[in-house]
Amino acid sequence: MAEDFLTTLESVIRSRQGADPATSYTARLFAAGRAKIAQKLGEEAVETVIASLASDRAALIGEATDLMFHLLVLLADAGLSLDDIRAEMRRREGVSGIDEKAARKE
Repeated sequence: MAEDFLTTLESVIRSRQGADPATSYTARLFAAGRAKIAQKLGEEAVETVIASLASDRAALIGEATDLMFHLLVLLADAGLSLDDIRAEMRRREGVSGIDEKAARKE
């Protein structure tokens, strides 16, 4: 089975860790550090919300793409992967969102 594109993108992002920041935007993000990566993720999240409220399908697709890219960069910087997220989603499968959220407050 062929890899899905997000998995491929995750590999490309990881390959940019330690690369020359002058030649790669992703390497530049890694070089700037986690606070900058998180800031960019937050900016993209806000832009995604704005695009969704404007009911602009094309803008929402573009901003959601930027959001997911920056999330993958943050995960890579934190030593996490899509597999970690998939595992957590599987763990939560079949659990009421209300129950899951209540369990986190303990």
